[in-house]
Amino acid sequence: MRMNTRATGAQKEEQVCAYLLSQGVRIVARNFRSRQGEIDIVGYDGPYLVFFEVKYRSGESRGSAAEAVGAVKQKKICRVADYYRYLHHCTEDTPLRFDVVAVDKECVQWIKDAFYYRA
Repeated sequence: MRMNTRATGAQKEEQVCAYLLSQGVRIVARNFRSRQGEIDIVGYDGPYLVFFEVKYRSGESRGSAAEAVGAVKQKKICRVADYYRYLHHCTEDTPLRFDVVAVDKECVQWIKDAFYYRA
C-alpha cells in the first residue's frame, strides 16, 4: 500500500529533523505558517537563524529535490521568514540563511545558502 503524500512528507520531515539535530542544529519551529505560506523547519546553526525547506523526490522523473525550490517558492519563503522574524523580535543583525534539505529516495543532502533573500 502506498503512503499518501502528506504522510510521506511528514515522515521525510521527521527524518530531516533527526539529521539536522545530529548535525548540531537547534530546531525552534516546525511547519511555521502565516498567510503567505509555510516554512518547514526553523532552527539555529551556530549564530545563523536558518529557514529550511525540505524537498523529497522518490524518483528522477520530476527532477531532483534540490531543483524544486524555484524563484517563486524562494520569494514566498522569504516573506514568511520576515513574518517569523517580526513575531520573534529578531534584530536586523541576526545572521540569516536559507537552506534546502533535499531527500532523494533515502539520500539526505543539506544545501547551505541554497538561495539568498528575495524581497
